Amino acid sequence: MQLKEQLKTLGLSWVAENIDAALAEAASRKITPAETLARLLAGELEARMTRSVQRRIRDSRIPAPKSLSDFNWAWPKRIDKDMVMDALRLVFVKEKGNVVLMGGVGLGKTHIAIALILEACHRNLPALFTTAMEMVNNLKAAAAVNNLGKVLRRYTAPAIVAVDELGFMPFDRQGADLFFQVVSARHEKGSLVLTSNLSYRDWTATFANNAALTSAILDRLTEKCATVVIDGKSYRTRNKVEK
Repeated sequence: MQLKEQLKTLGLSWVAENIDAALAEAASRKITPAETLARLLAGELEARMTRSVQRRIRDSRIPAPKSLSDFNWAWPKRIDKDMVMDALRLVFVKEKGNVVLMGGVGLGKTHIAIALILEACHRNLPALFTTAMEMVNNLKAAAAVNNLGKVLRRYTAPAIVAVDELGFMPFDRQGADLFFQVVSARHEKGSLVLTSNLSYRDWTATFANNAALTSAILDRLTEKCATVVIDGKSYRTRNKVEK
């Protein structure tokens, strides 16, 4: 019991729970002490990685896990599957690049964005999922109480941040400025995944009709960016379409 308590004190909880079985197996199969220790430490590392991934997923705030393995590639009229699957390799995260998923409603943009965030979590990368309006509203509230710096770090610190539903509702000037601060702070320091129902040429209306600000956002965002355009009818209305 003293040994197990010492192991737990050292933070080796998995080793403490499994050492008796490991020692019994070592005795019966004549496994060397060094190999037994290696197996115990490997199990501890795997358990820690599992807990870390679970914590990453929880902290990412994805609404529900989504995988590209259950994405209906046949539904959109146009989608570059190779580009999406290449994004899933997360090379763009290593290169501090971005991904923009562009198309109408119900075509799987959010599904793909969540899948990218989930993949980052499984690779033990700090990741976050949010909507554009939620992010801007949180930043506005923080600015109102002189707490902008702390809340801004929530959106600038992770290795990858997915911002969903850009363009569904336009920002006022303050909101547009705050969105620019996030894009500017992450430029060449972290990756963004954006989903939008608007093409780039229509983004000015989203950013308070400020052409200069929109140009500055696009300049930083698209410098290293994969733009995936998705066309077709909404998957959520497929039953009506089939009828």
